[in-house]
Amino acid sequence: MEKPAKLKLPEILACKQVAASRLVTVEAIDLKFSNNELRTYEKIKGGGRGAVLIVPMLDNDTMILVREYCAGTHSYQLGFPKGLIDCGEEPIIAANRELQEEIKMAATELTYVHKVSLAPAFFNATMDIFLATGLFDSALEGDEPEPLEIVHWPLSKYKELLAQEDFTEARSISALMLVKDLLKG
Repeated sequence: MEKPAKLKLPEILACKQVAASRLVTVEAIDLKFSNNELRTYEKIKGGGRGAVLIVPMLDNDTMILVREYCAGTHSYQLGFPKGLIDCGEEPIIAANRELQEEIKMAATELTYVHKVSLAPAFFNATMDIFLATGLFDSALEGDEPEPLEIVHWPLSKYKELLAQEDFTEARSISALMLVKDLLKG
């Protein structure tokens, strides 16, 4: 496969905050491209710590998912355990903490799968995906406002999972397909 040509990043001429809430800050960035074209882009300022998403495997074929409330769509969505990395925390430690908070289990083995970016055109955020095996009971108190519904699903029936109308989150779908391929090989 041919390697892409090295592109010159645009010059940042100015950056200013244009909106803020307790959750997000929106910045306007004035840019000058290598062809002298000037543009203003808006972006959501990321926290910089990142997040983790974990595909927990109870056995060779049984995945554990959670169903939780999602304010963005005002619906309950089925997906894999996930959460933000705490300040000073390593991603692998955050992954095991999130498992304990969300499914009340920890893993003896966490395998790094892949890093994904979330809407990089306007948001500087990344998520590390892990595969969790060797699960055992271990609970930590999380920050969820209500108990999460725990759902066991056979990996062998992943196509049926993809057909569920509440399994739509791109991060969980990406993780499912990456782990399916990883375990197949």
